Amino acid sequence: MKQPRAWQRMLSGRRLDLLDPTPVDIEIEDIAHGLAFVARWNGQTSGDFAYSVAEHSILVEDIFGRICPKAPVKWRLAALLHDAPEYVIGDMISPVKAAVGPDYGLLDERLMAAIHVRFGLPAVLPVSVKKNIKRADRISAWLEATQIAGFSVAEADKLFGRQKPELVQDLEISLRPPVEVRRDFTARHQALLEQLA
Repeated sequence: MKQPRAWQRMLSGRRLDLLDPTPVDIEIEDIAHGLAFVARWNGQTSGDFAYSVAEHSILVEDIFGRICPKAPVKWRLAALLHDAPEYVIGDMISPVKAAVGPDYGLLDERLMAAIHVRFGLPAVLPVSVKKNIKRADRISAWLEATQIAGFSVAEADKLFGRQKPELVQDLEISLRPPVEVRRDFTARHQALLEQLA
């Protein structure tokens, strides 16, 4: 029986096998482009542009740096790339991920491992690093919920946890055209790689 096609052609010309991804088929330009066009919150945010996963990723990396100011640069890079598989599998809100089941998680894990190896990170991150990235991700979700997704503070506190005012008070969500976000995501990735060198 013929196997169904499981690869996607990227704008870079790479052919990424979604079921068996390899680091050599991953390019940051493809990731940045894809994430800049993937909307968080299923696009249900206020403003003239969708709030993209690329913009969210930049914010999570910033928050991670505030939580862990002495963390090695490689973990900041991991924070920037924490949702990178979504450049090909899209962003699903948590209730949909739960309904899809464990196969979504396995696909995400395989892609993440290949992305990490491509950029010099361990295929699987240490648990403590993952926990701090998840914490930064939840803070970002709280900010997004209260600033652009129509949630009250009480509702966001219930879903994402109460946030320390001093950690979030100067962070403001901005909605920008995908071309700007793509450029800034790529530039931040390059700056982190240069710090690692």
